[in-house]
Amino acid sequence: MKYLIKARISADGVIEKPDVVGAIFGQSEGLLGEELDLRDLQKGGKIGRIEVEIDSKKGRTEGTLLIPSGLDQVESSILAAALETIDRVGPCKARIEVESIEDVRVQKRHKVVERAEELYKRMMQDGKGVSESIIQSVREEVERGEIISYGEDKLPAGPAIKDSESIIVVEGRSDVLNLLKFGIKNTIAVQGTSIPKTVQDLSKERTVTVFLDGDRGGDLILKEMLQVAEIDFVARAPPGTEVEELTYKQVVKALRYKTPLSQYLSMRGMSEELKELNEKNTSARIVSQPLPQKAVEKQTISAEIAPEPVKHEVQVTSDIPENVTSGSPKLDLSDSKSIEKRASELFKGKSTEIYSEDGVLIASFPNAELVDRIPTAPQGSVIVSGGVVSQRLIDSAYEVGIKSIYGMRLGHITKKPTNLRVITWEKHS
Repeated sequence: MKYLIKARISADGVIEKPDVVGAIFGQSEGLLGEELDLRDLQKGGKIGRIEVEIDSKKGRTEGTLLIPSGLDQVESSILAAALETIDRVGPCKARIEVESIEDVRVQKRHKVVERAEELYKRMMQDGKGVSESIIQSVREEVERGEIISYGEDKLPAGPAIKDSESIIVVEGRSDVLNLLKFGIKNTIAVQGTSIPKTVQDLSKERTVTVFLDGDRGGDLILKEMLQVAEIDFVARAPPGTEVEELTYKQVVKALRYKTPLSQYLSMRGMSEELKELNEKNTSARIVSQPLPQKAVEKQTISAEIAPEPVKHEVQVTSDIPENVTSGSPKLDLSDSKSIEKRASELFKGKSTEIYSEDGVLIASFPNAELVDRIPTAPQGSVIVSGGVVSQRLIDSAYEVGIKSIYGMRLGHITKKPTNLRVITWEKHS
């Protein structure tokens, strides 16, 4: 069947289906010639079964005719026009009016297209689901392979925890896995609010950022760590969320805007904790073997750290270089071995020093505060650090006119001014 002829029939009287079919065959016989004889066409399969649907009410009969046609467009149109010549059905006066000749193949094509689109979408969704499932499975296997058990407490940690100068402390194993997924491998989990000895020991050797959930549990872990460990920075997940739930963008944003501990405590109104921190920092800066009074006076400067109202004294510890002249500690900047030795000593104390061009010590900072305090420090020419030379350190040093930076290790550097000399004992640039 190529076409479907649709027509309406109405008669003045009561008629039945056989009457309608008989009228169609009887009154069209010989009308169109032998080639379009309706009986011959039906025998040859060119015309299908004639479908009649009629209903009689109040002495009138109305209904529809459906005639399938395998003829071409012209022949089907002639046959449809011939139907309208029928004026009687049985004993009743009747009228047939053709409503349409539909191309059945067009409708079939529409159905094929619609079904094909539906099948294609389903196939794509299923294929995408399988693909994402495979990718996720592989990623999870890689992450599980990377996570390690670190220290005597067997804590979940990223593989870089062993030799990274800075570490990120999180709450649980799921947090470590989520950060591993984004390529952050210097993490370690405390596994609860009781801070393990492994983390306590690490905090004394490394620059520590605690990355806390945005709930009360995160507050409890911070308070516990303040009592037993050393913290440099605080990063928080958005309120009501956990680190293990964060997206890549949220993780990067939280770590990028981490806050120095003293500033975080001040912003949160944690006055008691801030007071204890200041007392601890003051005790840590007490000189075990004081220099002559004149030397100490020359080496002591004041630097205000916003938003704290108190001023922190910056003092040079007793393990200064031996070649002190005229009461001022000096370092032979032409001797690389002396500089390396001094950097090794600073590494143990997690601190950094700034020297003038002729090697006179100007200021000393904890590694964790260095980048933030360089802009307010007295102008110098050389930095000797016991930590990592990072991109932020290079940028800050260049802005205040530092000409040389010496450090233990070189971090991830994307750009370096040509007139700034950077030397480390792992990599020279």
